[in-house]
Amino acid sequence: MEKKMNVESFNLDHTKVKAPYVRLVGVTEGAKGDKVYKYDIRFKQPNKEHMEMAGLHSIEHLMAENIRNHMDNVLDIGPMGCQTGFYLAILNNDNFDEVLNTLEKTLQDVLEADEVPACNEVQCGWAANHSLEGAKEIAKAMLAKKDEWHEVF
Repeated sequence: MEKKMNVESFNLDHTKVKAPYVRLVGVTEGAKGDKVYKYDIRFKQPNKEHMEMAGLHSIEHLMAENIRNHMDNVLDIGPMGCQTGFYLAILNNDNFDEVLNTLEKTLQDVLEADEVPACNEVQCGWAANHSLEGAKEIAKAMLAKKDEWHEVF
């Protein structure tokens, strides 16, 4: 076995996972008892496929804005550098079914969107690199396999 790495996902055998899935990565407890739950939301099969950057960028904006309409205590949702998924961090909520339902509602919001929020040079660092249609394609593909989200391997 290889040396244990500091980053949880570096210890995950990416050749054995079966995307799409939603996986609890870990729980971090703060000094006062608050807990941060971190999830790996994998949209694409690692090393086989990835999200194109413009669509990924747009779905990031759409999910970041809309997920907070469906769940309190969302700290962050951000893309993985490998372009295969997102990390979701939630404070003090360990309800996995609620996470799945929230993700489904958020992806439905993407399908219903008529614009990408904050898609301008004032609010975005790369405003020219967006694709609403790309975001919708990513969301549609993920939703089509929602019955598989709980199966990681």
